Amino acid sequence: MFEYMTVQEAAKKWELSERRIQKLCAENRIDGVVHLSRVWLIPKNAEKPADGRKKENKNVPL
Repeated sequence: MFEYMTVQEAAKKWELSERRIQKLCAENRIDGVVHLSRVWLIPKNAEKPADGRKKENKNVPL
């Protein structure tokens, strides 16, 4: 069975705001997310997406 974390758990784990996590999910920047009704489910083993604002991350595929 897959293990998922909530937006709140991901925000604490990655030190980002809950709203930022929601936007990353909506933009498909996190692999394996599932949207059920009003809830985003993020795989526990998902990696934090690279920050596209930083120059060293500009060439990283999304």
